[in-house]
Amino acid sequence: MIELDQLTKTFTQKDGQPVKAVDAVSLSVQEGEICVFLGPSGCGKTTTLKMINRLIEPTSGRVLINNEDTTGLNEVDLRRHIGYVIQQIGLFPNMTIEENITVVPRLLGWDKKRCAERAKELMSMVALDPTQYLKRYPRELSGGQQQRIGVIRALAADPPVLLMDEPFGAVDPINRETIQNEFFQMQRQLNKTVIMVSHDIDEAIKLGDRIAVFRRGQLVQYDHPDTLLARPRDEFVAQFVGQDSTLKRLLLVKAGDAATQPETARVDTPLAHAFSVMDETDNRYLSVLDDAGHALGFVTRRAARAGDGTCGERVTPFPVNVSAEDNLRVVLSKMYQFSASWLPVLDAQGAYVGEITQDSIAAYLSSGRSRQQTGQPPGAAIKLAQAAA
Repeated sequence: MIELDQLTKTFTQKDGQPVKAVDAVSLSVQEGEICVFLGPSGCGKTTTLKMINRLIEPTSGRVLINNEDTTGLNEVDLRRHIGYVIQQIGLFPNMTIEENITVVPRLLGWDKKRCAERAKELMSMVALDPTQYLKRYPRELSGGQQQRIGVIRALAADPPVLLMDEPFGAVDPINRETIQNEFFQMQRQLNKTVIMVSHDIDEAIKLGDRIAVFRRGQLVQYDHPDTLLARPRDEFVAQFVGQDSTLKRLLLVKAGDAATQPETARVDTPLAHAFSVMDETDNRYLSVLDDAGHALGFVTRRAARAGDGTCGERVTPFPVNVSAEDNLRVVLSKMYQFSASWLPVLDAQGAYVGEITQDSIAAYLSSGRSRQQTGQPPGAAIKLAQAAA
């Protein structure tokens, strides 16, 4: 969808010496992905972003959108088809909220009815009542509400690409989390391709399908968030993601990734056989499944040793289980809540997938494996329900 090919920007200093603000950056962003440009101030991430819509002209290299080199396009037409959101919001104070939202659609020749319908549709997506807010002016809205308008204004003409320069940085932490969640839902619903500049590693992990880490104008690492945390390319990246990178991964790795598939029993499995299996594998319990593969509960080693009959007669229901889609933060929370060292993992239909233990979580996180490496889809980096956990 978007490809940067050896993109470079060189500025000339007052003393006449050239300095490379962006040095031969190459990366690609697939349709529907969120890519986050991450790095310290002055690393070239905003300059790179602005070269995509040619607010800054590249010194060399190319930007391709849908395989089309943007160099030959009219820059005004290009920008009208690329949404752009800045930290300072940039709403026009003399225009109503509706007029602000529909600036680009009106420039593109949309009629009044279509513009009004689009404004109402987008307002509803960020939980602002159109009848209450569309006729107001920016000064009559809070900072968080203005930021929401800034985001949906960039989406008004339905552009396939959205560029965002630290869009949530000026919002207080409570509003920022809410707006991030709303934006994530909109992006997944509308399937926009997004490139976002941020200096916040937590925001990048929460929203990004891919993260590009910049340093001194160069692209240092470009990876799925879990890969970035699990295998930082160098000491700079490791320091930037933080010493708590393993804990950050809890929100990215799902229970299904870290689950194991131990021996199980059926309802009609003799207790003596179950005890033999547990004795051989040194387990204290055995999950019991029905013929459809659904987990009914477990039988303990003590019950198997002491009793005759079948596992179905001595099964103990699970006090709690986890979904294969639950992230490890949710899993650990349930483990601590129920004082459990292991939990059964079920799929969306309730079928038994395996079990997850504190040891299997530790083993996965320390192994260097990542969701990208194991073939999991890049992200929706953190599902909103997981992020709220």
